[in-house]
Amino acid sequence: MGALASTRMFCYKVRVATKRCTAEAAVTPPTALDTAAELAGLAWFRVDAERRLTEWSPGAAALTGYSAAEVLGMPCVVGIRCETCLSGCGVFEHGEVREVPVLLHRKHGGPVAVLKSGRVERSPGGERTGGVEVLVPADSKASLGAPGDAGASGLERMAQALGRVWIAADDHLRIVRVSAELERLTGPNPRAGRGQPLAGLLGAELFGPESAFGAAVRAGRRREGWRGELLGSGDSKVAVSVSAGRMPKGCPDGGDILVMVRPERPAGHGDDVETFEGMVGKSAIMQRLFRLIELLRGNDATVLITGQSGTGKELVARALHARSHRAHGPFVAVNCGALPADLLESELFGHVRGAFTGATRDRPGRFELARGGTLLLDEVGDLPLGLQVKLLRVLQERTYERVGDGRPLAADVRIIAATHVDLGQAVAERRFRDDLYYRLRVVPIEVPPLRDRLEDLEPLIRFVLQRIGQRRGRSLRLSPTAMRRLLDHPWPGNVRELENALEFATAVCDGQTVHEVDLPAELTHAPQATPSPHATVAPAPPANARPPIWTAIDATEALEAGRIVAALEATHYRRQAAATLLGVSRTTLWRKMRELRLDRREPVSAT
Repeated sequence: MGALASTRMFCYKVRVATKRCTAEAAVTPPTALDTAAELAGLAWFRVDAERRLTEWSPGAAALTGYSAAEVLGMPCVVGIRCETCLSGCGVFEHGEVREVPVLLHRKHGGPVAVLKSGRVERSPGGERTGGVEVLVPADSKASLGAPGDAGASGLERMAQALGRVWIAADDHLRIVRVSAELERLTGPNPRAGRGQPLAGLLGAELFGPESAFGAAVRAGRRREGWRGELLGSGDSKVAVSVSAGRMPKGCPDGGDILVMVRPERPAGHGDDVETFEGMVGKSAIMQRLFRLIELLRGNDATVLITGQSGTGKELVARALHARSHRAHGPFVAVNCGALPADLLESELFGHVRGAFTGATRDRPGRFELARGGTLLLDEVGDLPLGLQVKLLRVLQERTYERVGDGRPLAADVRIIAATHVDLGQAVAERRFRDDLYYRLRVVPIEVPPLRDRLEDLEPLIRFVLQRIGQRRGRSLRLSPTAMRRLLDHPWPGNVRELENALEFATAVCDGQTVHEVDLPAELTHAPQATPSPHATVAPAPPANARPPIWTAIDATEALEAGRIVAALEATHYRRQAAATLLGVSRTTLWRKMRELRLDRREPVSAT
C-alpha cells in the first residue's frame, strides 16, 4: 500500500473512532475529576471498545513522549508501550483496576514506573463502549481514582497523590468546597469557608472583580500554571501555581469553577539552575571563562571579548564589571555599529554648545557617563578609521576631548571591547588599525558558541524557561519530546536563538506545558533532502487540474496532515473541537494548518 493510500486509510479510522467517542461522551457524563485531571496535567486516556485511543491528555503526552496526533485512532499499546499490557488488559478483563504497577517505555529516554488505575465504560444497556485509565508515578504515596469517580472522594485522592489543593467555586467566584489538603498547607483558614470570595484566598490579582484571569475562567477558558499566593490566617502566604477551569455542564460534583493549586518549590530547589552573574555554564570551557573573570577582579586591563552573534558577549562584559573593584560605578554600553560616524564621536566623547548645527547645549558623552565604572564598546570592529585614531589616543593617554572643546578630560573608565568580527582578518585587510587592535587585546576572551558547550544546553533551556515564566507569572515546563527537539537542534544563532525560540513557544502554548507542536517551525521540520541529479522528475499536472489536498506536502508531513484533516472532518471543521481531539490548542492547530497549507484548501474527503 502506498503512502497516500495508507494515510487515507488512517484518516478513515480516526473519523470512525472519533464518531464513536462522540456518541459515548453522552453516555458517560464528565465529572469534576475529569477537569481536575486536565488542570493538573495528569496522564489519562480513553479507548473505544476495540481498544483504540480516542482521547489522549497533555499529561499522557508529557509522560510517554507521544503527542495526541501520533496515537489517536491507534491501538492503545502504540502510546502505552508496556509488556504487561501486551499480555492482557486488566481493565477490560476485570472491569476496574487500581494502582497496578506498570513499567512504560517512553518514546525517548528510559523506562518509567507508574501505577495504573482504570475502569470500563458502558452504555445504558450495559454494552461495553470503552475504558478510561489514569497513570501516576509509582512513588506517589496515596491512591488515585480514574476520571469518572464520584465527587469529592476522587478529587481528594488526586489531591493527595499529586500534592495539590482543589477548590470548587460558584459562578460568582465564591467558595463552595475545598480539599482537606488546604488546611494541612495553611492551617485552620477562615478565608476558605463556604461562601467566602476566592479573591480572599488567592488574591484579587487572580480572582478580584477586575481580574482578567477570573473573567477568562468564568467565560469558559482554562488558565494553567499562573503564579499566585495562597493566603492563610493572619499574614501567612504560600507561593503557589494556580490552574482553573469551568466544570462540565450538568456536573454532579457541585460548583461551577474548579481551581487546582500546587505549592511552588522554594528557591534553590528543583529546577533552579546555578548561574555565574546570570550566565549558565557547567561545561569545562565556561568554567575556565568564569575563573578568568575572577582572576581579573582587581585589574583594570582592557579586555577584548570575541565570539559569534548571540553567544552572550555583553553578559561577559557585565560579569567583568560586577566582579571588579569598579562594581560600585556605572556600567555603560555603546554600540559602535548602530550610529553614523559624525554622531558616534559625539556619543562617545560628548560635545559643547555650538559645536555643530543642532548642538544647543552641552552634552556629556559615554566616557563621562561611565566615570568610575566600565565602558563597553560593543561591535568595536565597526568603528570608522577616523574614530579608531581618537580611541587609540584615549587608550594611550587616558584623556579625551569633547567635540568643539579643546580641554582634555580624564578618562576614568575601564574599557571593554566586544565584536563578532575577526579583527585579525580586518587588520590584514587594512580595515582596522593594528596598533588599536593590540591596545584592545590586552586580555582576550573568546565566548564559545553553543555547539561547543552542549553540556550546558539542558540547564540553559530550563533557566531561560524559568525566567520567562517568572516574567509572565506562569509556571512553565517542557514535554519530553519538546526537550528532545531543543537538544537536537544545532543552534546556529546561539543563546539568542534559543531565547527567541522559547519566547515563541511559551507565547503560543495554551497551558503550562510546552509541547513539540508549540516550537518554531525550523525546529520541528526535518531538513529537506537534496534530490539526486539522476532522480526522475514527475511531469507537471495540467494547468486546469485541481490539486489534491496532499499536493506540495512531502512524505514526512503527509501523516501529520492526514491526522489534522481527519480531526477536522470528524468535527465538521470546527477548529476548537478538532484541536481538542488532537490534544493541542486552537492556536497551535491553526499554525500547523498554515504550515501545511491546509488553511487554503477546501474541505475534501480523505477516504
